[in-house]
Amino acid sequence: MSEQSKNSDQQAGMDRRDSPRVTMRFRVRRAGTADTFDSREGNLSLGGFAWFGSAMPVGTKVEAHFNLPGSPDELQVRGEVLHVGHGSRGTSAHVRFMDLPVEAEMRIARYLDDVELEESKSGGGA
Repeated sequence: MSEQSKNSDQQAGMDRRDSPRVTMRFRVRRAGTADTFDSREGNLSLGGFAWFGSAMPVGTKVEAHFNLPGSPDELQVRGEVLHVGHGSRGTSAHVRFMDLPVEAEMRIARYLDDVELEESKSGGGA
């Protein structure tokens, strides 16, 4: 791996960790299929999402639908499974967004900012 690629990968990893993760329920299926959407608990970040339960193999393209609290419109996103983990909550699939429309990215960013602000307010006086 070149030094530039290694630095880019490290920077991307740092960027992902800098984004807050918020618990969310997703409806997920393999992209481009007529399969039914499976409902999964997971978490949302600016760069993607993760879900717990049965995972799809690394490299699998997925479609997901979810609602941001306080918004009547369902977001429909596409992503790629980057990592499959095994932890205390069982198997998890970690997905990077692909071709995320700017409007959807902005809605997610605003929501994450709002959640972070609320958490800082509630924890700020302790």
